[in-house]
Amino acid sequence: MTVWIFLIEAWGKIAKLYYRVCIFFAERRVLVIIVRITMNAFLDKRTEVMQTLLSMIEPTDNERGCLSCHAFRDIEDKNGFDLITAWKTREDLDQYIRSDRFSVLLGTKSLLYEPPRIEIHTVSHSEGMETVNSVRGK
Repeated sequence: MTVWIFLIEAWGKIAKLYYRVCIFFAERRVLVIIVRITMNAFLDKRTEVMQTLLSMIEPTDNERGCLSCHAFRDIEDKNGFDLITAWKTREDLDQYIRSDRFSVLLGTKSLLYEPPRIEIHTVSHSEGMETVNSVRGK
């Protein structure tokens, strides 16, 4: 799978990524699990957090069941970062959560001014502009 590295300086791009991933898999009638990990680094530690995230993208993308792995940076809060991954199955995700690689990610907590926020979303259906047009009668 091609490695995509995004350090995008806009939170709005995250929603677009969610949308693209969801539509891609919904069109193929595939269940997908999306994980978003949000981290807020201390000012003097943000380079270390960014380097950690960048070093994790390719290896994570090559994990069994990983469909994609992307890193983002907040344009308004230069200390804010997101790591978003998509997984084929819950078993694949659980194996990753138990891995040493994920332990490294959790180990960044000393670089953060608050604990990382982790969201796990199971997506089985997504809709797009065609739904908006239908509802609006266009």
